[in-house]
Amino acid sequence: MNIQWYPGHMTKTRRMIVEQIKNVDAVCEILDARIPISSRNPDVDELTAGKPRLVVLNRVDQADRAATEQWSAWFRAQGYAVLESDAKSGSGTKRFAGAVRELLADKIRAYAEKGQNRVLRVMILGIPNVGKSTFINQVAGRKTARTEDRPGVTRSKQWVPIDKGLELLDTPGILWPKFEDQSVGLNLAFTGAVKDDILDVETLGCHLMAYLATHYPQALMSAYKLTALPEAEENEIAWGFRLLEAAGKKRGFLVSGGGVDTERMAKILLDEFRGGKLGNFTLELPE
Repeated sequence: MNIQWYPGHMTKTRRMIVEQIKNVDAVCEILDARIPISSRNPDVDELTAGKPRLVVLNRVDQADRAATEQWSAWFRAQGYAVLESDAKSGSGTKRFAGAVRELLADKIRAYAEKGQNRVLRVMILGIPNVGKSTFINQVAGRKTARTEDRPGVTRSKQWVPIDKGLELLDTPGILWPKFEDQSVGLNLAFTGAVKDDILDVETLGCHLMAYLATHYPQALMSAYKLTALPEAEENEIAWGFRLLEAAGKKRGFLVSGGGVDTERMAKILLDEFRGGKLGNFTLELPE
């Protein structure tokens, strides 16, 4: 599968990042804790020119707790500061300003020695629909950024003052032109980072069902009241389809002739996964 989704405004955003990076002291990269690598734009390291980096693992409330701990340790080992958050509830966001000042402690000290009391400026980066605008609103303590549960809402940059000594540069979500790894494209589609209309929903549901049945079988059985799962098959889509049928049958999604409306079940599965109603799942682990 070759997923491509690169609206024109993302080219404009890339240029804007390059132009503005010299005006900030640090970069805050917001990632989805369920897919920390898939939700990282591989171009960010090049675009941010070695600026100090704070990684925010967002949506930890929907991720596997043990996996989040592994990811936090992994990113710290790469030299990044790490903050875990659930922007929707505000959990973790109050620690943001302190984490930035700790990250930039040497720079703050250097300014103080020169008698300067400069405002710290941080660029906020993240792919579409990763919760960036919600996070900024929580940190600011007011609604400064428009939020919607769909990708591609923020379309222009804006400076957001947090306190007298800290400002954030909110940027539009930016993807990259092509997903070389199928699992990356699937993970982004599972979590809603790319629009549903670029993929067949039923096929997407088959892939997600197969992953959950492999890695979180008990949670899947509990969510859909299944006493057992269909036996695993080598063909992931074929197995996923049988799983959709089993779950759809339990939900009563039947069509004439006794068949199951698997497309409806796939849509329900994706909605419940994205909303955290199925449980806490992480779709990738550090190597």
